[in-house]
Amino acid sequence: MIWIAGGTFRMGSNDHYPEEAPVHRATVDGFWMDPTPVTNRQFKAFVQATGHVTTAETVPDAKDYPGAIPDMLKAGSLLFTPPHHPVDLRDWSQWWTFSFGTQWRRPQGPTSRLKGLEDHPVVHVSYTDALAYAKWIGKDLPTEAEWEFAARGGLDGAEYAWGDSLTPEGVHMANTWQGQFPFENTLQDGYARTSPVGVFPANGFGVFDMIGNVWEWTTDWYAPKHNEDAPKACCIPENPRGGREDASFDPQQPEIRIPRKVVKGGSHLCAPSYCRRYRPAARHPHPVDTSTSHIGFRCIRRA
Repeated sequence: MIWIAGGTFRMGSNDHYPEEAPVHRATVDGFWMDPTPVTNRQFKAFVQATGHVTTAETVPDAKDYPGAIPDMLKAGSLLFTPPHHPVDLRDWSQWWTFSFGTQWRRPQGPTSRLKGLEDHPVVHVSYTDALAYAKWIGKDLPTEAEWEFAARGGLDGAEYAWGDSLTPEGVHMANTWQGQFPFENTLQDGYARTSPVGVFPANGFGVFDMIGNVWEWTTDWYAPKHNEDAPKACCIPENPRGGREDASFDPQQPEIRIPRKVVKGGSHLCAPSYCRRYRPAARHPHPVDTSTSHIGFRCIRRA
């Protein structure tokens, strides 16, 4: 693990998506952090040792999803399935498919395998799965503030984890999307989906893949903007309402009360033409019960 000494920094951004605002001062204590996201090889060892069954391998309970189509209540996960032509970017169902039988062992569809992907980040893991792994190995998941502080690598206020240019001198610093999302990926960074951990440069703290490759779970409940006065320490009591009425639930689906955690870092699907969330300040809500082919995690251990 890499020692992150902690400190005070400018958290958030006033220049991009509204949920990143306002910029405010945040302080974190020192902690140890995994140098990379947890890999398929590491997660396999956890499953073999504990018999853990992931959310994607579990049939959903109809009581938790009122109004759900019965035929959709099967084990599976969200899989990126690129179309072959331009689509309405307001409709994510044009490139996401709930794929029955897709899970961490079969990350690219129900007939796929892990061969050759042992050192790629594990995906199709829910928040519960990530937390179970962390507890098993004697670690924890980072708060949003801890994650963002580590991602900045000592560059307080910089646009990216490596400076203020997305591709300094034409060099790709992370696994992101090049071309017109979601149908055209020019693969200038060399990867269509996930990449092995550690193939892109580390940031100033010596941690890899904080930007791109896969989104990463944090312990913070989502709210639609930063609360400047909220505590940023490690041990905030878990409040599914995020300190704000219904703030952590999806307002587009009020009948389904699934709380959402903050994920950070962007993924290989983030593109200038669609999702510019390949920055330390970027944040996004994700339901705790839902896994996808572009969300993983890494662990920390507090001093």
